[in-house]
Amino acid sequence: MKSSIVNVSGTEVQVQGKWIRIARVAEGYDSVNDPEAFVAALRQSGIRADLFTFIQHLSDPSPRFRYPMESWNFAALPVSTYDHWFKEQLKGKTRNMLRKAEKVGVTVREVPFDDALIAGIAEINNESPVRQGMRYWHYKDDLETVRRKNGTFLDRSVFIGVFFNEELIGYGKLVRDDTGNQAGLMQILSMIRHRDKAPNNMIIAQAVRSCAERGIPNLWYANFSYGKKQQDSLSDFKQNNGLLRIEVPRYYVPLTAFGRAVLQLRLHHGVKQLLPSKIVEYARKVRNSLYGRTVEVAKGQS
Repeated sequence: MKSSIVNVSGTEVQVQGKWIRIARVAEGYDSVNDPEAFVAALRQSGIRADLFTFIQHLSDPSPRFRYPMESWNFAALPVSTYDHWFKEQLKGKTRNMLRKAEKVGVTVREVPFDDALIAGIAEINNESPVRQGMRYWHYKDDLETVRRKNGTFLDRSVFIGVFFNEELIGYGKLVRDDTGNQAGLMQILSMIRHRDKAPNNMIIAQAVRSCAERGIPNLWYANFSYGKKQQDSLSDFKQNNGLLRIEVPRYYVPLTAFGRAVLQLRLHHGVKQLLPSKIVEYARKVRNSLYGRTVEVAKGQS
């Protein structure tokens, strides 16, 4: 997806899309507390966008503005203490997975953003060109690219490392928002060959611990569900780790006449959302099959 970044009133705004250009801040990390003033600044900046969209804070889910609105979901967890999460919010099966991982020697801790972490991330990136049936865009990134892609929001970030025999087998990036009331997992990634050691669950566990130690009351990890896929293995993973589906308002503000028409015709989610679910699912299976064949061919030629 084509995108560009523009600075508006000290806040980075990303504009995505080729035919329908939609602007947004880093959602979950930067807030839009005065949307009227922010939209005015957007218009004065000369930004090339048709729509501006923003969401409310997790702790403030009741609609407060009169812009066109729809519901948006987060996978989120109210955080009090690590013990409360482990005993009361975590599913029993996942609790046992964490205990088993610890018994075989898996450890998790906060780590500095240094050369060792960069090299470890690159090693994880290069394990496979395909993840979850899709082409993995960070495969074969060089070290400087890995540093640049993971170096955003450094003043608000906590990096988490999962280790087995002192090898980094998984990492996460936890970013606190500009209010200090919530933190989001911007990245979770682990070695496929060490999946039996529950590295992603260990990352969630450390994220809860890190939030509790800093007094951050809300932890979130992307959406609970996406588009027409209301339940899948990823949402099951989130639910098993105690994350809940939390609905917040998403607002859309037309910046151009074209943007107003797009919103009225409900084209702002793209053509795919207008297609029947069966067609979308079939296309997804075909895509996954093609990627799988590409990987097999690449292995055969190596």
